[in-house]
Amino acid sequence: MLREIPLFGALAPSLVLYFVVAVGLFVLIDQLASAAGAYRLFWHPPLARLGLFLCVFSGLVLLTHP
Repeated sequence: MLREIPLFGALAPSLVLYFVVAVGLFVLIDQLASAAGAYRLFWHPPLARLGLFLCVFSGLVLLTHP
């Protein structure tokens, strides 16, 4: 895992890179889930979206960390 990455001349934590990739994956999965009508099954859809993003982000970090 990278400790710091250069970002526009400043050093940023490597979690920023994970966050950007997770946002992209989340948007893709969210569009598919919305088209399938999966959010109708949840009591609070924004909370389900937050949980989905947290699962994508943490899963990405855990799968790519050696």
